[in-house]
Amino acid sequence: MLSRQFTPKRPRLLDLFCGAGGAAMGYHRAGFDVIGVDINPQPRYPFPFIRADALSFLDSGQAIPFDAIHASPPCQAFTAYRRRGGGVGADYPDLIEATRDALMRWGGQAWVIENVEGSPVRPMALLCGSSFGLDVRRHRWFETSFALLSPPCDHGWQRPRFPQATNRSTPRRTVEIGVWRVPLATQQAAMGIDWTTLHELSQAIPPAYTQFIGEQLIRAFEPSA
Repeated sequence: MLSRQFTPKRPRLLDLFCGAGGAAMGYHRAGFDVIGVDINPQPRYPFPFIRADALSFLDSGQAIPFDAIHASPPCQAFTAYRRRGGGVGADYPDLIEATRDALMRWGGQAWVIENVEGSPVRPMALLCGSSFGLDVRRHRWFETSFALLSPPCDHGWQRPRFPQATNRSTPRRTVEIGVWRVPLATQQAAMGIDWTTLHELSQAIPPAYTQFIGEQLIRAFEPSA
């Protein structure tokens, strides 16, 4: 059991590098009140939003009242496109170490860093859409300050049944995310997100992931009987 108790009513979670709010929605469904912070405008973020530099906000002391923090630093530096040396991907920053250091300075016991496979997070868990009945895989690593259980991938039930986003004739087992040739509604349904643009969706994680994490976190904070 974590020693620090939640604030009255619903616990508060700070969502750093929040994007359009895929992670936030999962934590909200798990029982958190969520506030998002991002350096870019996020007009479709579904909860209270503060436009600010995430790390500066975290170091300013404004994060002290929060019970937990989730951070999704930019992942483009670690994508397959970046590893192939492509385009503007080479200019994206690696903020994971700086984020971890800032979270440790914050001093709270409950924090999460999310990023793609191959990034320098220290993963406690790998989550996959197949584990939650979603028509995506979208593997993501989660580094946490607390013990976290995770289900194994369950790719077997994902049968070839979706059209390619290219001219290939072989069906895909999952819905490709972030491409123009697949209807946006199809991509949103596969991710469990129905409020974003195509570009926002391409940067998001399914809310099912953070709902799963949030439910474990809330149980960890509950006082023992």
